Amino acid sequence: MLVVAFGAFQALAGVIAVVVRRAADEMEGRQIWIRFATWILLALEFALAADLVRTAVAPTWDDIAKLAVIATIRTMLNYFLAKDIAEFDSVQKSVGNPPPDAATP
Repeated sequence: MLVVAFGAFQALAGVIAVVVRRAADEMEGRQIWIRFATWILLALEFALAADLVRTAVAPTWDDIAKLAVIATIRTMLNYFLAKDIAEFDSVQKSVGNPPPDAATP
């Protein structure tokens, strides 16, 4: 929870900084979202590890089933957030670089 709170504070500070500078554009918004998403991913990893440890101490079939569902949901969230981050990184790297066929007149 503390990890997400820190990420939310960082994202809020980023939004305020962009508003104060009046430099709000899509890329700035995406950068703020990606930074926040990274903190969410870290929190998901910690939460999953905590659930694994708790289930390993005193497992029941009900606990194992709940853990399987939670792990599946968190893994899917993790996958799609990581995919979004990778997509943004590739877009950010390509900004300013013309497409290969646009270089020739």
